Amino acid sequence: MSRQGTTPPEPEGEVYIHPLAEVSREVELGPGVHVGPFCILKGRITVGAGTRFISHVVIDGNTTIGKDNLFYPFSSAGLPPQDLKYRGEPSQVVIGDKNTIRESVTIHRGTEGGGMLTRIGDQNLLMANCHVAHDCFLGSRIVMANAANLAGHIIIEDGAIIGGLTGIHQFVRIGTLAMVGGMSGVPKDVPPYVWASGNRAYLYGLNLEGLKRARFSPETISLLKRAYQILFRSGLPQKESLEKVSKEIPAGPEINHLLDFLKRTGRGVLTAPKQSHHENPSSDN
Repeated sequence: MSRQGTTPPEPEGEVYIHPLAEVSREVELGPGVHVGPFCILKGRITVGAGTRFISHVVIDGNTTIGKDNLFYPFSSAGLPPQDLKYRGEPSQVVIGDKNTIRESVTIHRGTEGGGMLTRIGDQNLLMANCHVAHDCFLGSRIVMANAANLAGHIIIEDGAIIGGLTGIHQFVRIGTLAMVGGMSGVPKDVPPYVWASGNRAYLYGLNLEGLKRARFSPETISLLKRAYQILFRSGLPQKESLEKVSKEIPAGPEINHLLDFLKRTGRGVLTAPKQSHHENPSSDN
């Protein structure tokens, strides 16, 4: 049951639809969903309990949105991708739970060439003017600062932070707990646990602050430091550096994930700068 034009209910209450909103009949709204003024929800849309659309939000197409998300004015999800090869195929957007989607964020549906799906996990913060293009896969607890932009087919793993005004090339992967500094241009993969910055971006050591916030043990951080030195500072070819890490550093979930990430790269991996480049003072190699 829904009611229009009344005081917004508590999250566990009835659906609220403002009289100036447009919600098509095929849309399914869970308990406590709030649809504010000038919002348009049109298509095969499912919205989980407690999600709020403040105002002027557009949700389109075949879109599934989980529980307790918050969409700010002028954001949109599920609109057609900016891909000249797109021919109207019934692709999807799937968004998890407890995400915050700030003003003017755009999230586009997938394409036939990318698996027909754009997916966003849980508890992410997408700040104002961010763009998530077609066929991107975002994990959980990611922060994208203002005007960070993702081209198509990008994967961002859990806990990554993308600085403001950063542009990431299509098919790039950003690893777990990696941090990309603001105003960076990222043409290649960013491995897990590292800091990358610059245009074009280089690696500047581990993302120590992120690792500490994620409660990585000092022992694990020490092992990752040793792996970083071998992989990105030794000057060895990638195959040799991977073999050296495998032989000299004890295996564990984090080391294994780092090595597996590097082995699966498609576009190649960012490198550390030459010694003449300025080192980022907030990182510790």
